[in-house]
Amino acid sequence: MSDLFVYTLRLGDDALIAAQRTAEWIAAAPQLEEDVALGNIGLDQLGQARSLLQYAGSLEGADRSEDDLAYFRDERDFLNLQLCELPNGDFAFAMARLLYFATYQQLLYDELRAAADETLAGVAGKAVKEVAYHVDHATQWVLRLGDGTDESHRRMQAGLDALWPYTAEMFESDELVRRLAVAVDPSTLRDEWERRVYAVIDESTCSRSEASYQHTGGRSGRHTEHMGYLLAELQHVARSHPGATW
Repeated sequence: MSDLFVYTLRLGDDALIAAQRTAEWIAAAPQLEEDVALGNIGLDQLGQARSLLQYAGSLEGADRSEDDLAYFRDERDFLNLQLCELPNGDFAFAMARLLYFATYQQLLYDELRAAADETLAGVAGKAVKEVAYHVDHATQWVLRLGDGTDESHRRMQAGLDALWPYTAEMFESDELVRRLAVAVDPSTLRDEWERRVYAVIDESTCSRSEASYQHTGGRSGRHTEHMGYLLAELQHVARSHPGATW
């Protein structure tokens, strides 16, 4: 497998698994308007996933489409961040995840727009505009919940704290990204990510989270116990009716 294939697959898997979790809020969000907003965010993430997985399939040269890569790989073949696969929990948890992940994506795509690879640069150029809205949406909810009632503040703080041990994985560098000239080294994004995220947390009156342990392994196919259940739901129809069209 080429480095570019693996790198593109990582980004595509992040977007795909995030889209699956976001879509779970449709018809379950606290407001009708939020059903629509999260539906649109999920569609943005799914669009990014399709573009990236389609490109990954062309790089692999094994005649696998974006659908093949999404629906017919097993758990250990997915290279997404563990942050993306965690169950939604309550709405505050979902907004904390969106703040963490979308801020990371915004910084990553902004850098990737200048990549020498025209396809990656093109995907990033479109996606960075979408995730700017995702960041803004998450920010407004973190501020509203954090600086709201005692109960909303408690829930917002709990969401931020629960997800913090999964954030360091976003910034892990490895030999692949250091070898690949078009890749963005995620370790270079951490300082600016922390600056932006901490500014939101501070304004929300929540406390900055700390963790003595950070989870890792998603980039090498090691996932939480929740990933198998997510894939069972995501892939059920395609695997039950392989080759079907509609």
